[in-house]
Amino acid sequence: MNAPTPNRPSADGEEQPQGPPAPTLQPTPTPTPTPVPFPRRRPLRYLTYTLVALAALALSLTGADEMMREYRLGVIAGVFAGFAQGTALVLALRRPAPAWTLSLTAMVLTALAARAALAPTAAPSLPHGPYPGPNWPWNTQEIVVQAAVLLLLALHVPARRALAALAATALTTFVVQGVVGAQQFTSTGVVAVAICAVAVLVGTALRGRSEARTQLVEQVTITEEERHHRTLLEERSRIARELHDVVAHHMSVISIQAQVAPHLVENPSPELRENLDGIRQNALQALAELRRVLGVLREENPDYPDDPYALPAPGTGAAPDAPQPTLDRLDALIENTRAAGLDVHTDVTGEVRPLAPGVELSAYRIIQEALSNALRHAPGSTVAVEVTHVTEGLQLTITNSRPRQAPQPSPGAGHGLLGMRERASMLGGHLTAASTLHGGFAVVAFLPRDGVALPDEPVGPGTSPVPELIFPTGDENP
Repeated sequence: MNAPTPNRPSADGEEQPQGPPAPTLQPTPTPTPTPVPFPRRRPLRYLTYTLVALAALALSLTGADEMMREYRLGVIAGVFAGFAQGTALVLALRRPAPAWTLSLTAMVLTALAARAALAPTAAPSLPHGPYPGPNWPWNTQEIVVQAAVLLLLALHVPARRALAALAATALTTFVVQGVVGAQQFTSTGVVAVAICAVAVLVGTALRGRSEARTQLVEQVTITEEERHHRTLLEERSRIARELHDVVAHHMSVISIQAQVAPHLVENPSPELRENLDGIRQNALQALAELRRVLGVLREENPDYPDDPYALPAPGTGAAPDAPQPTLDRLDALIENTRAAGLDVHTDVTGEVRPLAPGVELSAYRIIQEALSNALRHAPGSTVAVEVTHVTEGLQLTITNSRPRQAPQPSPGAGHGLLGMRERASMLGGHLTAASTLHGGFAVVAFLPRDGVALPDEPVGPGTSPVPELIFPTGDENP
């Protein structure tokens, strides 16, 4: 019952005090094929773009100088070759596939142009072979850019497409270096393909890790929503099982009255006897159907075998054999709670008026669940239970002070607040549960006297103020 903040769960995983009871199962949307770097952090994204642009500019200037000085290309061809690779690096941030095509195409054209420019030059012969010339067909700038582009491509596309791009890069390198060939250059094809393969491997591994994490988050979200939805259905099933006794009682009364009515009239007509007999038969059939429904909803093994009115946990508890409790049993419930170690104070005010059986049952269950939550989550606290009878219905206020002991971990699935809200909403009332300013927790509920929503009465949680009770136990200070 005790919770750290109004909008967070209790220590044992109780439901949040605010929000709709029945969630809609909607899976997380699939990420886009080409995600933007740091989609939720715009300053980091802009910083990434700036750093990549500066690196691309530096590589472009370095590559253009190398093309003009070592490969003897003209100024226009050298600048074009250098800045084509820089443009590919920047483009790879958002469009890695076109960037890979641009980088590979620029490499091929540059390699062929350099081979043609240096072909007439005869390298001096040495005893151990020809003197090594510039790197070819890949220079340092092109290797760095191609590896970076393939890394970004592997991060954005499926593994098979990244491997296809790597295979195309290797095949192009083999054709240019092995088929066209150039003996006066230092071959760099094997080194370039190896570095690109490492880049693709790293990118594929990172993409697989990101996809696995995304799928895990989606599965956890869906599982949590399904668990909450299942909890709601189980709680409603338990409430329906408890209300069976109330409905069965009314149907039994109808059946008995229909059976006795002919004896209260002198010389009843055959039509009256036939109608009353039909009413009795319908009531008996309804009782039989209710027993079948109860058999479907019935559970096994009560959590509290010593308490015939205890609330069973869905899937582990049983329908008690004793009649469903009413507010007449409130004193016994308070005494049992005091015996368990809580200091409970009760205050019943107002003129006691007849209440619908479902209202009395729900009022008892709300108080019982609130006391149970206080016992689990606020051990050693002081609990105030106020039952106010008004003309329109019943006002319940259960407030506990700050716990004096650390609560023990609870294995519960968090049915308490959910069940209390369902009971109040079912009767046209409302319930509010929230933390108090003094470190405690308060549950405030209103139930209409006849179990029907009042014309001007708001229905749903969050419509009643949470009282701030001051306890004379030293808990006034937060």
